[in-house]
Amino acid sequence: MGLLLCICILLAISVTGCWSRRELNDLAIAVGLGIDKVGDKYNISVQVVEPSEVAGNKSSGVAPVTMYQATANSLLEALRKMTTISPRKIYIAHLRIVVISEALAREGIGNALDFMSRDPEARNDFYVVVAKDAKAIDTLKILTNLEKVPAVRLFSSLDTSEKQWAPTMAVKLDKLISDLVSEGRQPVLTGLRVIGDPKIGETKKNVESILSPADLQYSGLAVFKSDKLIGWLSDEEGKAYNYINNNVSSTAGSVNCPKGGKVTFRIIRSDSKVKGSMRNERPQIDIEVKTEAHLAEVQCTLDLTKPETITTLQKLAEQKLIDMIDTTIARVQQDYKVDIFGFGEAIRRSNPKAWKTLKNNWDHTFTNISVNVKAQYKIQQLGKVSDSFLEKMKEQNGVR
Repeated sequence: MGLLLCICILLAISVTGCWSRRELNDLAIAVGLGIDKVGDKYNISVQVVEPSEVAGNKSSGVAPVTMYQATANSLLEALRKMTTISPRKIYIAHLRIVVISEALAREGIGNALDFMSRDPEARNDFYVVVAKDAKAIDTLKILTNLEKVPAVRLFSSLDTSEKQWAPTMAVKLDKLISDLVSEGRQPVLTGLRVIGDPKIGETKKNVESILSPADLQYSGLAVFKSDKLIGWLSDEEGKAYNYINNNVSSTAGSVNCPKGGKVTFRIIRSDSKVKGSMRNERPQIDIEVKTEAHLAEVQCTLDLTKPETITTLQKLAEQKLIDMIDTTIARVQQDYKVDIFGFGEAIRRSNPKAWKTLKNNWDHTFTNISVNVKAQYKIQQLGKVSDSFLEKMKEQNGVR
C-alpha cells in the first residue's frame, strides 16, 4: 500500500504544471506577419495587438495594433531580433494572415514557408496571400474600419469573399504546401493590394471618416510554378478557377437579354466534377458544372410567366459559364503553361499507370490537353415578383 501511494505521488508530481507555459504579460501577440526580401536577407514585419485597445469599448486614442520589423538572414533570426525593440517576445501562435511580397513570391516562397511549417508555435489556421504590386509591410500598416485589428479584418474579409463572391481563394498553410508538393497541381494564392493613399492609411485619420482614404482589397489570383509566382488571373478568371475546383458556394452573375439589357442571378449552390481519362492514348479532361440560382435583377423586357423564357435564360447562363471556363483554361495553357486546376491529379486518380508516364512531362502535356466543359443551370426562384415594375413604367410612359 505504501509503495502504491509513493507511485501515485510521483505520477502526480510529473503531470502537474505546464512545462511550455507562456505568461501573457511576457508575450506580444502577433496576428499579422509580412515577409519581404532585402538583398539576401528577409525583412519581417509583425502586426501586434495592443490588448488594452481591443479588450473594451473605450479607446485611449492609441492605435489598436503596433508594428515591429527586423531584417536578418532567416525568419526566426528576424523575429528574435525584434526583442531589441519590443519589450516582449513575439508570439506567432495566433496569426490570422501572412502576407508575402510580390517580389519575394517571384523569387520563390519555399524557404520562407519552411520556417512557418516547422516552428512548433505556428499553427496552420492562418491564410497566406501575396501583396500585389506592393511590399508586404505596406499592407500591414493600413488601419481599417469595422474590425479594430487589421489582420483580423483581412482574415474575415477573405473568408467572406470566398464564400459570397468567388474570385478569391482562402488558402491556409497546409493547403499551400500540399499543392507545392503535388505532382498534378500547381498552387494559387489570392492577391492583396493597397488602394487609395497609403500614407494616410497608416494614421488614425484613415478610420475617422466614412470613406477611408486608404483601404485593402483582395484582387486576382497569383499563379505559381513550383514556389515561384509567374503571373496573375483576373477576377473573372479567378471565378472560373473556383468553379472548376468546386469552390463556389455563392456568387452573382449576369447575362445579356436577347433584346438588350441584363438579367442578374444570385447563385445559391454549385457542384463541379472534374474527370480524367485516356482516349486513344491521350489524356482528356471532362468538367461538369451544375449550378442553381435565383433571379435577382431584371433590367430588360421579359415575360417570366412563360416557361420558354426561363429555359432561354438558363441556356444563356450555361453558355456564358462554359465560355468563361474555356477562356480561362486556354489562357493558362497558352500564357502560363502550368496546371493550376488539378487536371494531373484527375488523370492520376483515373489511370495511375498512364500517369507514371505522363507526370515527368506534364506541364508540356497540359498545354495541349483536350478539355470538354458541360454546364447545367437551373433557375429555382424568380424573386418576390414575377414581372418587373420597370415594364409597367415603360407602358405608362408610352414606351414600347
